[in-house]
Amino acid sequence: MTLTKDTVLATLAQVRLPQGGTVTERNLIHALAVEAGVVRFVLEGAPQAELEAIRSRLEVELKALPDLKSLSIVIPAAGPAGAKGPTIGGHPKKQSGPLPVEGVKHVIAVGSGKGGVGKSTVSANLAVALARQGVKVGLLDADIYGPSQPRMMGVSKRPASPDGHTILPLQAHGVTLMSIGFMLKEDEAVIWRGPMLMGALQQLLGQVKWDHYGPLDVLIIDLPPGTGDIQLSLCQKTKLDGAVIVSTPQDIALLDARKALDMFKRLGTPVLGLVENMSTYICPECGHEAHLFGHGGVAEEAARLGLPLLGSLPLNIEVRLAADAGTPVAAGETAVAAPYAGLAATLARVADLAG
Repeated sequence: MTLTKDTVLATLAQVRLPQGGTVTERNLIHALAVEAGVVRFVLEGAPQAELEAIRSRLEVELKALPDLKSLSIVIPAAGPAGAKGPTIGGHPKKQSGPLPVEGVKHVIAVGSGKGGVGKSTVSANLAVALARQGVKVGLLDADIYGPSQPRMMGVSKRPASPDGHTILPLQAHGVTLMSIGFMLKEDEAVIWRGPMLMGALQQLLGQVKWDHYGPLDVLIIDLPPGTGDIQLSLCQKTKLDGAVIVSTPQDIALLDARKALDMFKRLGTPVLGLVENMSTYICPECGHEAHLFGHGGVAEEAARLGLPLLGSLPLNIEVRLAADAGTPVAAGETAVAAPYAGLAATLARVADLAG
């Protein structure tokens, strides 16, 4: 017989649990997908140890089904054994319209149309540069699948939770931080569908006590690349003051940056300006200036759209080495840090962060 969702659910409904009831009665099954003999779903809504035992029971029952080719039962990531804190990644809760982030005056998203343009590096250095200029700043790593801020900001500690619900953010280089990467092993993948992503974002915005170290002037949100679930959920559920688009001057990158611009326009989020990253390269040996990805394309696009060019940032190995070492280059006083300081000052003026 052909394997269907009904077949799988009927089997699950017959498995009685030691704690009472079934997984369907207790609403522990989420994002069930059945296609061509492949069964996938998320198991959540109970303590971690209980979920692990339930998964073993369900695997035995489901693997006995005819036509089953593959089975994947995912349990959302939890912290180390004994760690106290909420589970991140549940389905989103209903809310009426966009909400402000408690304890934060301004919320600014940093996005890009594609990956590989240095958006997360820009976000980290922008946040640090703002902090050095006296702005009370937070940084949320909203790239759930590929969180990079823990490494870039040099933080690996798991956030505390005094009540199992509220999450206390961490702090580094004068910046208040939160990332799902703090709750995962560095090489552990997040295997979630859209609803889980949106639920995680809702938790990271609503359950984190962003004013734990004092009220914030601005929260910088490092978005994943593209125009997907996270971007849509953020714009619809959070009151944003605006967005910043990062792109290289390369024509292909600009094509995708235009898609990000169009997305924010459709969702009613004002774009505060554009950033041209990897704009120029200065050879450290001979001083020759080269434009490996082209030059000026983002400035031309900003002018065409009537938007500010917030900054042009160089391609420099010091930026990469500093990010890998966990101390963003903007934390120093070098010449390489100067363009990030300029970017921060321009954004602070455009977004009126002092107001």
